[in-house]
Amino acid sequence: MKRLLTILILAVGFTVTTQAQKRDKAKHEKLTVEQKTELAVKKMTLQLDLTEAQQRQVKPLIAEQVAKRQEMWAKRKAMKKSGNKLTADQKYAMKSKMLDKQIAYKTKMKRILNEQQYERYEKMTARKMKRHSKKGDRKTHKKRKHRKENQSDK
Repeated sequence: MKRLLTILILAVGFTVTTQAQKRDKAKHEKLTVEQKTELAVKKMTLQLDLTEAQQRQVKPLIAEQVAKRQEMWAKRKAMKKSGNKLTADQKYAMKSKMLDKQIAYKTKMKRILNEQQYERYEKMTARKMKRHSKKGDRKTHKKRKHRKENQSDK
């Protein structure tokens, strides 16, 4: 009986702790565009050994990219709340526009960086893309699994 009571108390304690941690994450202050830009430039400087001139050239590119990303997330969040879904044509246009922006960004970076730096930059972005694609696979796997469970319930 004592063991059962101890286990029950521990389970409740863990549940309360995890719930408190989830609420703390929601309270975190978000970084401004300038702060995110500054951190990204510093990170890139460390990874690619940028000169001061290169840092000055890269900073506005990153600032623009961070601002657009925040704007895109805000739009996405609003669409999700409203329950609207994109049509196939809208998805195509959005993805095409995004790829055009990536190509332009890559071209500008190629002009700023020397050959060695650009090679390291390419490897860096490839690793990042690989990590994000794996993350996406996990998300879609969960969605598929959830759909299958819902269909089997019917």
